[in-house]
Amino acid sequence: MGCQDELLVEKVCEMYEKISRLESLKPSKDVNMLFTQLVRTCMPPSPIDVTKLCKRVQEMRSKLIRLCGEAEGLLEGHFSTILGSYENPLDHLNLFPYYSNYLKLSLLEFTLLSQNCTHVPSKIAFVGSGPLPLTSIVLASYHLTTTSFHNYDIDPAANSMAAHLVSSDPDFSKRMLFHTTDIMNVTNELKEYDVVYLAALVGMDKEEKIQVMDHLAKHMAPGALLMLRSAHGARAFLYPVIDPCDLRGFEVLSIFHPTDEVINSVVVARKFPMHVHSLDQGLGPMILPSKCSEIQVFNPLEELTIEDSSVLQIFFSSFSLYH
Repeated sequence: MGCQDELLVEKVCEMYEKISRLESLKPSKDVNMLFTQLVRTCMPPSPIDVTKLCKRVQEMRSKLIRLCGEAEGLLEGHFSTILGSYENPLDHLNLFPYYSNYLKLSLLEFTLLSQNCTHVPSKIAFVGSGPLPLTSIVLASYHLTTTSFHNYDIDPAANSMAAHLVSSDPDFSKRMLFHTTDIMNVTNELKEYDVVYLAALVGMDKEEKIQVMDHLAKHMAPGALLMLRSAHGARAFLYPVIDPCDLRGFEVLSIFHPTDEVINSVVVARKFPMHVHSLDQGLGPMILPSKCSEIQVFNPLEELTIEDSSVLQIFFSSFSLYH
């Protein structure tokens, strides 16, 4: 490990110690300051490979990811409550401090989706939608205006808050549905979706993530797309990493590692059109040889024309940190 990597790991470990000593991870001046510092530390592109770090640092990283996930959930719940106090919550989404980053991330994901999907999806599932389902809302608002979104979350309180945000909108209240269940208990319904999104924090470690991906491979419709959020370099201290070679039953189509304020990497995979007999027998992914390490970089402005100037402006404005 190089000197720069050692300094990075040391700084992340110091920040983990401070965060782990917090009495609460609810939004506050101290919590916001520490997590902003952490994101800024991990955001610059880095060649570090977290899988090669020592056991002590690996254990710290696992705990840190869980702390980040808890803090993110509390932050979204806090702002979902604020937004829900308005008569028309969807008119006030920009109150959420990271809304502009969701706009950008959703546009990147929609661009990748457009490159790999031959038709406009009629039904999309988002697994792990949480109390503030901004990805579904942004996609439904700007990119997929006729698509229905089925949002899955295991937390009934999160779904109740999320459903309240769209209940006053006549269009969204019809196209945005919420299901309170563990996705591992969803089987036949998964065949109904053209696209399934898997949130970054569904499956907090490698083993949990693989279980979910294997379940989706077993029950998704042949040819359906799976959109996954991962992390790369130092950003892997914030989110779990998806190894494309663990996507059994899928063909990996595209991998995109951002280098800007959008933290999550995006992996696009397609369920094989043929029947997969048994993932339990060790059937591996049929991945193109270069896909496990491929990084595809593109300019979304060259790939996609967006008439809505308010969305286009996100490329020319200042971005808050996304986490």
